[in-house]
Amino acid sequence: MPKQTILVVDDEPKMRRVLEIMLTQMDYCVLQAADGREAFDILTERTADLVITDLRMPNLDGIGLLRQLREKNNDIPVIVVTAYGTVESAVDAMKYGASDYIVRPFELDAVEAAVQRALRLGKVQRENRYLRQQVDQGWRGFIGTSQAMQQIYKQIGQVAATKTGVLIQGETGTGKELVARAIHNASSRAKALFVSINCAAIPAEILESELFGYSKGAFTGANKERIGKFELADGGTLFLDEITEMDINLQAKLLRVLQERTLERLGSNRTISVDVRVIAASNRNPRQAIVDHKLREDLFYRLNVFTIALPPLRERREDILPLAHFFLEKHARDFGFSFNGIEADAEACLTAYSWPGNVRELENMMERAIVLSGGKMIGIEHLPSDVLEDSTPPQALWVDQPIACAGLNRQVEQLEKQLIQQALASTGDNKAKAAQLLEISERSLWYKIKKYFPS
Repeated sequence: MPKQTILVVDDEPKMRRVLEIMLTQMDYCVLQAADGREAFDILTERTADLVITDLRMPNLDGIGLLRQLREKNNDIPVIVVTAYGTVESAVDAMKYGASDYIVRPFELDAVEAAVQRALRLGKVQRENRYLRQQVDQGWRGFIGTSQAMQQIYKQIGQVAATKTGVLIQGETGTGKELVARAIHNASSRAKALFVSINCAAIPAEILESELFGYSKGAFTGANKERIGKFELADGGTLFLDEITEMDINLQAKLLRVLQERTLERLGSNRTISVDVRVIAASNRNPRQAIVDHKLREDLFYRLNVFTIALPPLRERREDILPLAHFFLEKHARDFGFSFNGIEADAEACLTAYSWPGNVRELENMMERAIVLSGGKMIGIEHLPSDVLEDSTPPQALWVDQPIACAGLNRQVEQLEKQLIQQALASTGDNKAKAAQLLEISERSLWYKIKKYFPS
């Protein structure tokens, strides 16, 4: 686990050095700043877990630093240092968002106790903020408010309350397992296990034993009895991912278990009853899979009681930027980086890209981008070349006039400005309809209008 970082802010070098020695002995990484302005600049470029600041400093004092941090929605915990006899000033600082204060001259124990309290508070605040973001941005772990996703949420809610089997269809990376987990968590089986197995990743001879278990001596190497995934999921949910990749003969055995709700372990003739809800998923068209002899028709009808078809990311483009921001913040937090947003030209490329790998590709790309940026604003230089090559705006929105030769950033900004003007004109200045036409969120549109057309 990486060391936690503490920024010490004081205009007296000796005092900064004293705190540095004390905090280093406590095994913290220490940064230093001579005043509030320098501290604020440091926190703009990189992240820290805690600030310890003197109240009285030139240029920008401790309270001024607090105000600027809170105005930027930076809720990093702050401990203020005050001299004996001026505790009232520290109390005033706490009104502006300070977490705690220590009185100078201070002892090692007092500093250590205050630091531990503040870091615990910061951890709770980060966790609460993360949970709030998940609630605000999605539903049961999903990110996206598009009409297509609203329909998916509705279907999950409808089927979760039943015992019906579910078949989830969708391209690779669209979140089929996430849907299956949401169904399980919203059902009466939520307290039992959700067991997942990828049928494409396990050879047929091994997959059978994984599903149904085996008795001792059933085959070479079977040195002891082992239960299978069906028994493990008893009372809960079994998710069979990529069902069309399962061996066709094994599908017949699976069908029998689904019909009779009983199974026999390999090498045993003892019948075991199981109560399992099966949710299956495939990135293939199941009817074509039947034609290609990849899926038994009778198994398909058994599984296909309720179907959820997940839309590819390119069909819900208004969700791309919220997803990108979510993944960037998530990975920035994991790497200990700050996250300062995405430049307009990079946003335009992300929105226009076709996303063959869907949400999974987007998350991987955002992880790469935050590493390349080091926590700075994400620009087109942090995106893969194939994204830039494939990112062409919708043809229906192209303007007639060619763009004057300029740098890529300038060209993208000019085009984006013209597209917004055209969308607003064609919708009678209706922001909601214009955002829908541009395939971005209304919030993003308001941001771009403020940027390109300041009043």
